[in-house]
Amino acid sequence: MPIPDVTVVVGAYEAMPYLVRCLESVEAQTIGAHRIEIVAVDDGSTDGTGEYLEEFAARSAVPTRVVRQANSGGPSGPRNVGLGLARGRYVFFLDADDYFGEEALERMVAMADRAGTDVVLGKVVGVNRGAPKSMWTATRERVDVYNSKVIYTLSAQKLFRRALLERLGLRFDEGLKTGEDALFAMEAYLRGAGISVVSDYTCYYLVGRDDGKHVTKSGTYEWRFDSMRAMMQLIHRLEPAGPKRDFLMVRPFTVGMLQQFGPVFLRDSEEVRRHKLELAAPLMDAYWDAGVARLIKVAERLRLAAVARGSSDILVDVLTFVRDKSVPDVVRSRKGDKLFLAYPHFRDRSSGLSDADFEVTVPDWHDGKRIERPAAAARRASLSRRLARRVRRDVRRWKSRIVAR
Repeated sequence: MPIPDVTVVVGAYEAMPYLVRCLESVEAQTIGAHRIEIVAVDDGSTDGTGEYLEEFAARSAVPTRVVRQANSGGPSGPRNVGLGLARGRYVFFLDADDYFGEEALERMVAMADRAGTDVVLGKVVGVNRGAPKSMWTATRERVDVYNSKVIYTLSAQKLFRRALLERLGLRFDEGLKTGEDALFAMEAYLRGAGISVVSDYTCYYLVGRDDGKHVTKSGTYEWRFDSMRAMMQLIHRLEPAGPKRDFLMVRPFTVGMLQQFGPVFLRDSEEVRRHKLELAAPLMDAYWDAGVARLIKVAERLRLAAVARGSSDILVDVLTFVRDKSVPDVVRSRKGDKLFLAYPHFRDRSSGLSDADFEVTVPDWHDGKRIERPAAAARRASLSRRLARRVRRDVRRWKSRIVAR
């Protein structure tokens, strides 16, 4: 059989009736049935998922291979089985709850072939649930994790060049209960030959199940710490120390650690609070430093600084202050070169916090207004003045030419 352009890997567990629309969306792809194949893995379903997959394979024009196995306990196992059987130049991991836009694979394959990139992100929208948005501002043939927002979408639902995955031996970590897709995508981002973004067409519909059984809504906080640890270790292994690593490390701290020490912490029992701080301690000791801290807004940085010190009391004070929508005072340094937001424990020596924990180092928000550190504001004002002078000069030249004529 000819090698297909895309292998669509569908891992399915208790997927009815969502699986029907999912597979129909593959059949409807404008790229054509002869250019794709499906490898579907029933992960021990008891609701008729396996039987429907076999029925579909028997009648569909899309070549479909069905594997039925005992339940593996998560999505990694089925995806790895599917990847091991894939023949396509590219692989797409399609969740059985979700579905494609009709032109999705045609557009993404064309983009990857044209740009020579190893990962293609197609625009995702949510159906009865939220979906990431910041990375879909423009269609771009080539981006990386440093000049785009792609680092904030690390789900598995992307087009991957199979040669990359085989060269790296890249598979989903079956030891992780959650976050395995983020680890997989991040490594592909960092070790692949570029990333493309298709934003002018909705390629993927991310469906919120009515029964609430979506995997990302389940699990324990211990699993989240396992996921954070794996991500932090990966970044440190692949990216040398320096500003780029600091930039990458912002993600597991803000999309990960902060979720465990946000408003939910105020509702946690004392036992859970202590346990979370114990789980966080080795990660903060190993990976939290000034370079990462300065890339994070003050209110979020303060929470992480409290976690780094193992201080539940300081964390609760900051969280309560934010919950109550209190507004911190803005304090300027004596030289006027620094701004601080006076959240609870500002210049409280007994807290162990330093002025640096309260300093505005990236654009932030105060009482509904955007603020930034004075040096950055001065550079921005200087640039505006230079641009204004250039415009005035160009206008004068234009008027002189008109008079001369």
